[in-house]
Amino acid sequence: MTKTGFLLVGHGSKKEYNKNLITKTADIIAERNPDYLVRYGFMEFNEPTIRQSLDMFKNDDVDSIVVVPLFLARGVHIDEDIPGILGLTSEQKRGLFPLANKEVPLVYADPIGPKPLLADLMIENARAALDLI
Repeated sequence: MTKTGFLLVGHGSKKEYNKNLITKTADIIAERNPDYLVRYGFMEFNEPTIRQSLDMFKNDDVDSIVVVPLFLARGVHIDEDIPGILGLTSEQKRGLFPLANKEVPLVYADPIGPKPLLADLMIENARAALDLI
């Protein structure tokens, strides 16, 4: 069965709990979405790198790859560094990725941005903090 490759991208950190945020989020995505072959990669400090994770898809039976940054906002990594690693220009959101026996579409998603769900999560955190009073 062909799947969609899903690469969750994190910044990376010397702090283990930051790496765990990415790995556990990738596990949740994989568990809830069996049509995705989920991997994760890091911009810096941790492995696998974005490039290493992309290369892991080369022998998989995927029909496309989506690269999703777990970043809140745009910045140099989102607009320049990650597209460069993906073989895209800063203006491109899609390209082709070579697998062992074919090329598949690769698309690059936006960072999280100002979403109502993010605001809901902040309210949830505020309420949990207020419960400590």
